[in-house]
Amino acid sequence: MLSASKFPTIREIADGLIAVLLAPACAACDRPLDRPTHGPVCQPCWNSILPITPPTCDTCGDPLPSWRVISLEHRLCPHCRRRGTRVTRARAIGEYSGSLRSIVHALKYDGRRSLAKQLAARIAAHGADVLDGAHCVVPVPLHRSRQRARGFNQAAEIARHLPVPVHDALERVRATQSQTDLAAARRHANVRNAFALRRRGNVRGRIVVLVDDVSTTGATLDACAGVLLDAGAREVRALTAARAVLR
Repeated sequence: MLSASKFPTIREIADGLIAVLLAPACAACDRPLDRPTHGPVCQPCWNSILPITPPTCDTCGDPLPSWRVISLEHRLCPHCRRRGTRVTRARAIGEYSGSLRSIVHALKYDGRRSLAKQLAARIAAHGADVLDGAHCVVPVPLHRSRQRARGFNQAAEIARHLPVPVHDALERVRATQSQTDLAAARRHANVRNAFALRRRGNVRGRIVVLVDDVSTTGATLDACAGVLLDAGAREVRALTAARAVLR
């Protein structure tokens, strides 16, 4: 006699029916989904994300070559030692490549907004030290023209699923060229004076965590951090779904 646990659950039955009748494909790899009720990305794609593992730079989160060549008091990558940043600590789920890149693109360009909740859960796990003690998370804003065209702000979608209150403290006051189209040297100039504090964006004395989908050179995060610090924020940290790792 079969025990109750041997019978398929309603969710398993639904997965089977949807897979047979609709044959949905994974938003990342385009292979058929075995469990479509669990989201638009298959589990193998989630499992294949390349995490950023220690040792990492205390500031930007980039991987460092070895513990043996790092001072325990100053665990900073060469970029952060040379240039510095107004973001005191940044973390990401993993490298902006492979399946994580495809997942971010599915959210950002294909409108798969349900992925924001799954990304947020992984961001919270990888960035627990960044969220610790934070008063609010601030999504990096889109310019109103770009948000109108896209229909949503992917950073705001991720932020609202994090375990810290969301504060829409910033607005993008100048439309900018996409950072992905620019060389690294031009990205800081591209976002200079592009952000401003909203009328009700009080952050004085607060520890603020910026949230975005991807960090490449960190220029956008640094520009936002400058506005928040000028407005009296005590500290600005950052969390992103992915990071373009500087080798």
